[in-house]
Amino acid sequence: MTTARRPRGPYRKGLERRAQIMRAALEVFAEHGDRGSSLREIADRVGMSQAGVLHYFDSREELLTAVLAERDTADAAEHTSTAISPGDAMARTAEHNTRSPGLVSLFVNLSADAADPEHPAHGFFVERYTRLRETIEDGLRQGQADGTVRTDIPADQLAQLLVSVSDGLQQQWLLDEGIDMVAAIDAFNRLCRPPGA
Repeated sequence: MTTARRPRGPYRKGLERRAQIMRAALEVFAEHGDRGSSLREIADRVGMSQAGVLHYFDSREELLTAVLAERDTADAAEHTSTAISPGDAMARTAEHNTRSPGLVSLFVNLSADAADPEHPAHGFFVERYTRLRETIEDGLRQGQADGTVRTDIPADQLAQLLVSVSDGLQQQWLLDEGIDMVAAIDAFNRLCRPPGA
């Protein structure tokens, strides 16, 4: 029987350094958002130069995209594994996001910029939204099969609407933190129930 070996030498050190930079970047963007954050602050937190940070990332945009991918991975592990439905997972994520306004700002701004096909994050967002809609759609189809989700609206349309509700609420919340994103998503989830349920 063979066991998997951990990477050794410079490769392992490079992975560890990249992970260290990611942790620092997550902290900085969570605190300040993308507009108030700088490579200098991230570099200072890890004891490197800005050029050293960019040795591990081709550009600031690649670093920003990596931060969002890391956030998505953490959110999926924390909120979706125990959620009872896609809408419940989305509401839990929204509640968590209220504690990280800087990351919400980063997401909203970068996703808008990435609408340009030439933007470095364009592919990330196209793939992210496709995967997210498919995951939600699968969960909603299961709900339709077991009678907890209405069947008069196709699951793919409900999935598109749930993603749109969540993203639209984030934009509004950045402008007015008095908006209750969780309550609004919960209201949408109630609309997804079968009539009379």
